[in-house]
This record gives sequence, structure tokens and C-alpha cells, in this order.
Amino acid sequence: MDDNDASPRQNGTDLTSAGPATAATAKAAKRDAGKPKSPKREEAVEALMRLAAEQPWNDIEIGDIAREAGMTLAELRDLFPSKGAVLGGLSRMIDHVVLDADTSDLAEEPTRERLFDVLMRRLDAMTPYKPALRRIAYALRGDPLSMLALNGVALNSHRYMLAAAGINTEGPLGRLKLQGVVIAFARTVETWFDDEDPALARTMARLDKEIRGGERLMERAEDARRLTAPLRAIGRSLLDRRPRRSDRDRTDADPAAMI
Repeated sequence: MDDNDASPRQNGTDLTSAGPATAATAKAAKRDAGKPKSPKREEAVEALMRLAAEQPWNDIEIGDIAREAGMTLAELRDLFPSKGAVLGGLSRMIDHVVLDADTSDLAEEPTRERLFDVLMRRLDAMTPYKPALRRIAYALRGDPLSMLALNGVALNSHRYMLAAAGINTEGPLGRLKLQGVVIAFARTVETWFDDEDPALARTMARLDKEIRGGERLMERAEDARRLTAPLRAIGRSLLDRRPRRSDRDRTDADPAAMI
């Protein structure tokens, strides 16, 4: 989040005696200190959502976000590298809303019910941003690179959603589950965009259908994994015989290293 501001009296400096302009700044800061403020990252995200609800996604510039958020370009640059990154920040905000909620009442529920509840909570948290998200989704449908990047953001978010539902995401089958939930939720969101019923009956029916379809897919994947276990064991033994590269020869696993 944001770096802590230095104290006005650090190193023995009293800002109230440093000149009229500095003194005025100090007084303004003191006056505003008691006002509740959102973290600057959240302010930038909220600004983007307000803009996206009113104007085309491709017309929104970084400068527009900074002005709407009441910050300088330099401040925004310290928070996010791009407009898409600001959008990704919304996903993290939604994650926190869902993960901060008490889910202890779900402990005894079947896996399907736990996942259903967690994903519906996510939709509830997204509701204030529904108009903006609808416009953004329609704008990005024809942009495969942006959709690929958003899939990466969704994978990170839903890894935690599955964890909140008590579902394992490790190993090949876990990764398949994770990508499957991302796709299922994206399809559900398409229905949610057009569902104006406060009870969200259509949305809930779509989510239930997607989860059940995912369960059937996972059952088939687990069967296939059991059947191919002998072949995978042979493959691993062959790979173990190959000379291994040293750590110096390995490519950095951080995707940012490829930029």
C-alpha cells in the first residue's frame, strides 16, 4: 500500500515556522488528519470505475484517472504502471471483501455449496461496480491480449476463492480446477450483467449449472489421470536421466522478466 509520510518534526524541523506556504500546508494536513480516507490505491480504482461507468473504456487515459482520483500523475505512477493494472486492483479489492467475511458457517456444507456461496459473495461485492464492469467487458471482448492478461488476474483471485471454499488447487488437477472455476465464473458474470432481478435467480441458476458441469469434468479428469499413471511414471523416469541445467541457466520464472 502507501508509504508512511514523514513526521512534520523529523530531524528537528518545525514546519509551522518554515514559512507561510509550508505552515499553511501543515495546517491543512492537520485539519484533514481526522477525516477518514481510502488508501490511494483504492481511490485510483474507484476513480477508474466512475469513469468507466460513464464513458468508453478506450477513451479513458491515465491522466483522466489521476484527475478523477485527485492525485498527480507521479502519485498514480507509484501505485500502478497502467490503466489495466488499475483495473486489476479492483480484483484485489473484491478479494479482500470476500476473504474478510466470516465463512465459518460453511465448514459443514458440501464442497459445491461452499464454492457456490463464496462465488455469490464475490458477485455481491462486485455489484457497486456492475455498470462499469459491463461496459469494460464489452469493450475488451475483441482484445485477446487483454483477455489473456485478465485471465491471469482471475487465476490469482480465484485461487483464494477456492481456498476460502476449502478446495485444493495444487498439482495438475488443482490447476485444472482453478482454470475451470475462472471460466465458470466468467460465464456466470455474463448472465449477471443482464440479470436485473434483485434475487438474481438467473445468475444463481447459471452458477449452479456451471459448478455442476465443472464437477463432471473433474471426475473425468481424475479417471484419466488414474488410467495414465503408469505412462506418467515411465516418463518421469526418462526425464530423471537427462542432465539438469544449473540454476544460472534457468529462465527467471517471474513473468515481469519477459517485459
